[in-house]
Amino acid sequence: MTRLPDFRLETHFSRWEFTARHHLTASDAQTMAMSELLALAGPEDRHAWDNLTLGYTETFGDPALRRAIAGMYEHVDADDVICFGGAQEALNLAMQVLLGPADHAVVVTPNYQSAETIPLSLCEVTGVALDAGRDWALDLDELTAALRPNTRVVSVNFPNNPTGKVIDAADLTRIAQLCDERGIHLFSDEVYRGLEYDQARTLPQAADLSRTALSLNVTSKSLGLPGLRVGWIACRDRELRSRLERAKHYTTICNSAPSEILARIAINNREQILSRNRAIIAANLPRFDAFFAAFPDLFEWRAPDGGCVAYPRYLGADGVEEFCTRLVEQAGVLLLPASIYRSELTPTPTDRFRIGLGRRDPAPALAAFTDWLKGRR
Repeated sequence: MTRLPDFRLETHFSRWEFTARHHLTASDAQTMAMSELLALAGPEDRHAWDNLTLGYTETFGDPALRRAIAGMYEHVDADDVICFGGAQEALNLAMQVLLGPADHAVVVTPNYQSAETIPLSLCEVTGVALDAGRDWALDLDELTAALRPNTRVVSVNFPNNPTGKVIDAADLTRIAQLCDERGIHLFSDEVYRGLEYDQARTLPQAADLSRTALSLNVTSKSLGLPGLRVGWIACRDRELRSRLERAKHYTTICNSAPSEILARIAINNREQILSRNRAIIAANLPRFDAFFAAFPDLFEWRAPDGGCVAYPRYLGADGVEEFCTRLVEQAGVLLLPASIYRSELTPTPTDRFRIGLGRRDPAPALAAFTDWLKGRR
């Protein structure tokens, strides 16, 4: 395993996330207070919370939490679920379990950096880029051509971070079939599932499509509860699930007991929470539409298909990197420039930035952004 590079997004956030006045690039939906979440608890979950003891928990995860998670899927049982300390641990350990030096992986770009850097530290990797010129379309012929006899993993992420792209359900089903035909594990990052603007476009979950596929999810993004640090992988391949558990013995060993109960409260009430978060995004979209429409010479804007982030194009002569740097330094408005999403695998656009749509009341941030832009003229 080669040394991993610095995680560009987290390094950038270490500098700015809690010091910038306006966090306009947040990747999670609006969070809630502990009192709000506990108010949703049913009698069983409330009893578990009130009588919680702070001992070790099961490595696979709290059984009641795993049952709640399994209820999100059509063909997944509680025994098909293993919990982790957030999605990052799950992704990291899955790639280490699935890939070795003689293997090959295919990863869709642009992506959350570790989706490619962790596989690259383990084996050869081929990137397949979403086409920015065709509304971030995924070319299935190109993906198929990238497969090799030693390909062990195909990694996808829809709704996509940072673009918000959602492919057609038929395309994801075809990818799962391709993987099954060739003995490849489909690894599907589904952390934004449930925030599609047209719910008819909500994709099937990979673990429902294939016995060997892995569905990654977390309480952080669509549910807006990143402080819980509870993620999971659903996979019907029991032997693989066992290998994931043994890998977890070398990292967190088990999850936080309070977080597991809070996570199961959230998951048991997910439809209510997701409906709330979709409503926040729906109310925000006209504000972002109006903001970008006021500066047509500077931005090319298109609302995403799903999730709570978008990836507009910056048209200014100074370039997006300098633009984002000056914006946060002078106006306190934080965005993520395209360099955060550059790929070692494929060319990626250099004129984009990530903006977040999922937090309540973006008006102060957009006002500061507007005043700064007008002051430059």
